[in-house]
Amino acid sequence: MWVYVGGTFDLFHYGHAAFLEQCAKRGKVIVALNTDEFAARYKRPTVLTLGERMESLRACKWVEDVIVNVGDEDSGVTIDLVKDKKISYIAHGDDWTGPALMEQLGISQEWLDERDIKMLYIPYTAGISTSEIIRRVGGKLHSDCDCSCGCSGNGTHGRRTARPE
Repeated sequence: MWVYVGGTFDLFHYGHAAFLEQCAKRGKVIVALNTDEFAARYKRPTVLTLGERMESLRACKWVEDVIVNVGDEDSGVTIDLVKDKKISYIAHGDDWTGPALMEQLGISQEWLDERDIKMLYIPYTAGISTSEIIRRVGGKLHSDCDCSCGCSGNGTHGRRTARPE
């Protein structure tokens, strides 16, 4: 029995670990890791690269396998690619549940029923998040937004400026 977890897992922290530990109580955990491009489009640019995030998850004792989420917004694409594993659950934090979550994942109850997959909602670990860690380390990097591209509100939002020769 496998538990599918999709996510970005940037700056791996104890909230991530608690979530994955709870998932592992239901079966073997496979993490479909969001690409850097998808993460930037969905929320903010990642601090760690896809490769660094993959290695962090591979080192986690509650994770059996790590793959790349090739479907981006459509998690069903990635789940259907791992047919060698019988996915029994799609796990997510209980801070976001129901039809709105399934719509964002690109799946439906009918899709779940056809594959005999259930949604598994894990209690969210309050008090810790990657966004909070970023705020603690560097503060808000822009005066006018919550992203972490490092431009410090200097008008180059999302673009690095060339260094003088």
